[in-house]
Amino acid sequence: MNRREFIGTTLGAGLALATHTGAEERKLRVAVIGHTGRGNYGHGLDVVWLALPEVEVVAVADADAKGLAAAQKRLKLAKGYADYRAMLAELKPEIVAIAPRFVDEHYDMALAAIAAGARGIYCEKPFCRSPAEADEIVAACEKSGVKFAVAHRNRYHPAIVAVDKLLKEGALGKLLELRARGKEDQRGGGLDLWVLGAHLFNLMNYFGGQPLACAATVLQGGNPATRADVQEGAEGVGPLAGNEVHARFEMENGVPAFFDSVQNAGDKAAGFGVQLIGTKGVIDFRVDTEPFAHLLPGGALHPQKEPRTWIPVSSAGPGQPEPIADLARLVSSHQLAVRDLLAALRENRAPLCDIRAARTTIEMICAVFESHRLGSQRVTFPLKTRENPLTKWV
Repeated sequence: MNRREFIGTTLGAGLALATHTGAEERKLRVAVIGHTGRGNYGHGLDVVWLALPEVEVVAVADADAKGLAAAQKRLKLAKGYADYRAMLAELKPEIVAIAPRFVDEHYDMALAAIAAGARGIYCEKPFCRSPAEADEIVAACEKSGVKFAVAHRNRYHPAIVAVDKLLKEGALGKLLELRARGKEDQRGGGLDLWVLGAHLFNLMNYFGGQPLACAATVLQGGNPATRADVQEGAEGVGPLAGNEVHARFEMENGVPAFFDSVQNAGDKAAGFGVQLIGTKGVIDFRVDTEPFAHLLPGGALHPQKEPRTWIPVSSAGPGQPEPIADLARLVSSHQLAVRDLLAALRENRAPLCDIRAARTTIEMICAVFESHRLGSQRVTFPLKTRENPLTKWV
C-alpha cells in the first residue's frame, strides 16, 4: 500500500470510529493539561475527549485556581490539580492532552507526560520552540514508543485524499510551485510565521516532501530586521523579530514553496491558506474553512479566453456534495485528529500528523530566521543551528 492509499484508508477508519461505542473495550484514561492565562486550552483540546465514548477524562491540571475550577466544571470532574506533574505521577493516564496555546511550557509538559508512561499525546501547535527541543521530544517518544500527534487539524481533513487523487490523475498538469500566506493580521510577520505558519508548513511538507533548503528575508518597518529588533515574542514563542516575512523553500519533490506574511495586509475572506499551482490548474486550501479545498481548472500563469470558476472539492471529489455529515465540526473540534490518534495506538502506527512531521514545521520556521540572520543566505536541512536562531542575536 502506498502513502496516498494509506492516508485514505486511515481517514476512512477515523471517520468510522465516530460510531464506535467502545463498550467492548476498557476506556482509555485521558488527562488534560491547561494553563489559564498562559494559552488556556487551545481550540477545545480539553472538551473534544467528551465526544469519544472510548475514552474517559479522569483529570485536569491548571496552575490558575479560577481556571482550574472552570475546567473541572466544563469537564465534569470532581478533582483537579494545580501541578500537572503531580497529576501525571499519581494517575499515570494512557493519553495526555497538552492544551495551552502558549508554546513555552510544551517541552516540559511533553517530557513529563512521556516519563509518566503516557501511550498517546495530543499537543497544541506549535508544539515546541526550537529544533533542539523537538529533537529531545522525538528521541523520548522513540525510546518509549509514545504516539505523539500535533493539532494541525486540517492535516486530518479527508478532502486531502480527494486532492491526492486529482494530482495523481494530472488535474494540475505539472506542479510548478506551492504558495502560502499567513493570516497577515496584527500578528503578521514573525508571529504569524510561528503560530499560523506552522499549519501551512505542515501542508507544504505533505505535498512537497521534506524541505531541503531555505532562503528568507525578515523585515521590520520595511527594513531588514536587525539584532536591535529582537524581543520576546507573544504566546511564549521565544525571541522574535519582524512584521514582514518572505521565504522560499526548496522541497524534496523539486517544487519550490513560498511563504509570505505582511502585518495587517490580510483579507479575512481570502487569507491563511496554501495553493498548489500547476500548468493546468490550481488547488487552493483555506485553513479552517469549509469547503477546505477548491480547484481552479486551466493554466494559472496566463489569461484564459473563457471565464473560470473555482470548484469546491469535497471528500468525494470536485463538484460533489460532501457525504460526511457535519464535517466542518468534526475537523474544527479536533475529533478527526484525536480519533486518528486512537487508531494509531490500536494499529501501532504513526499518527497522520506525528512528532516527526511536527518537528519539520518547527525547523522550517527556524530556517526563516536563520537564513535572514546570515544575510538571507541559503541554509540547508537539517539546520546546523538547533536552537532558536534569534538567540544568537540576543
